[in-house]
Amino acid sequence: MQTANAHPNRSLTALFLAVAMAVVVGSALAFEHIGGYIPCALCLEQRTPYYIGAPLMLVAALLSRASAPSSAVRVLLAIGGLLMLYGLALGVYHSGVEWHWWDGPASCATAADAVTKDAGSLLGDLSSKKPPSCDAAALRVLGLSFAGWNVLVSAVLAAIAFRSAKAKD
Repeated sequence: MQTANAHPNRSLTALFLAVAMAVVVGSALAFEHIGGYIPCALCLEQRTPYYIGAPLMLVAALLSRASAPSSAVRVLLAIGGLLMLYGLALGVYHSGVEWHWWDGPASCATAADAVTKDAGSLLGDLSSKKPPSCDAAALRVLGLSFAGWNVLVSAVLAAIAFRSAKAKD
């Protein structure tokens, strides 16, 4: 039975993926809580693969360092790659909604706190604040929205995860 240490770069790759996924979702949270960009429902859904993937890749890195069977680490890396492919698909779907290539979900509204918790001004906030629509990009950087950048990042992270999972021991 071969161990993960037969491929020393696998633990580094898993650690890199864990950190990269945490940075991506941390950036999204920073844009929300520091930058004031209230996410729509599709934006929130795109975070799920990162919430699952970052700790999963950390487990893969720890297992690899602990000389666990390389097959276990490879499976975790492949699952991380699949999570990023799911994130990529969500990003493509959301980008298409933003570019009006297809319709988004009818119930596309935010789950983020868009109104105050102060009971005195609650009625005023309900009439003045509207959740963001999934079909309007909150910000575009170099022509890409957050969803568009998620497509690119997810593709790169998926490729890295799959390459490491496939690498010979």
